[in-house]
Amino acid sequence: MNTFQLNCFLAVAENLNFARAAERLNITQPAVTHQIRSLEDELGVKLFHRSTRSVELTHAGTLFLNDARSILEISLRAKRRFEEISNREILPIDVGCQTHVQLFTLKDVLRRLRDIYPNLHPRFMVQPLPHLLKALDEESVDVIIGFKEKDTRKTSASYREICQVPLVCVCSPESPLARKSQVTVQDLQEEKLVLNNPIQLPTELIHFQNDLLNGRSPWDFYFCEAPESVLTLVEAGYGISLLPSLLLPPDGRLIHLPVDGGPVFSYGLYFKDMLNNPVLKEFIHLLRQTDLSQL
Repeated sequence: MNTFQLNCFLAVAENLNFARAAERLNITQPAVTHQIRSLEDELGVKLFHRSTRSVELTHAGTLFLNDARSILEISLRAKRRFEEISNREILPIDVGCQTHVQLFTLKDVLRRLRDIYPNLHPRFMVQPLPHLLKALDEESVDVIIGFKEKDTRKTSASYREICQVPLVCVCSPESPLARKSQVTVQDLQEEKLVLNNPIQLPTELIHFQNDLLNGRSPWDFYFCEAPESVLTLVEAGYGISLLPSLLLPPDGRLIHLPVDGGPVFSYGLYFKDMLNNPVLKEFIHLLRQTDLSQL
């Protein structure tokens, strides 16, 4: 079924005459007849009663009339949407990250980027880093924002650091640790731990957490699927957590403490071709100008 067939059907239905329908469409009468027959064959019904003197819609033709009009209206609306595409070009930028929390660090950058490119359409993919790197190689995303990993040999992506992010201990104001200025590994070993899904964390943090968990009972720790879930349990007093400072909300309800001897993470961008993508180039430029530690 195509729009030409539908236009022929409507022209015949409105004129109840094949010759006048052909004249209206500026085609030959046999062409109209062919389109109607092919449409009837596709639908498996007769749309018109035809005789040498008259043409009438069948019951099936009457039922199909509104469908044909609706289909053509949708088709016309879709065509009009893109008539001025050259003047209102949509500029997509596909950004990958490992957690939704990371998206909050992009608000100011995306606001400034929109001022430069009013037709910008950001799209986001939240997946583990290996999946994002594969998507970057396949050009399903333009850029990944996340923590640097040492083993990225399977990708051709470039990495550019934005900032260094320290590890912090997160606890509720009621926690015994809340009165400290910083915590030690010994302090952490004496607390119940609320831990984030390892696939969303830098490898260095996973190793640090594994050392803390070594020899401990399963009753001493909780695993959550996202940083938001971690912070909910911490605030509810289930234990303390360890997260890169960039993944913490600035609302002040929780205590953030430096970890003595804790790792520091490189946070930045993975990308492939920046030179041929001016939107991506500006995005990277703006992000490198932003002090993410103050967000």
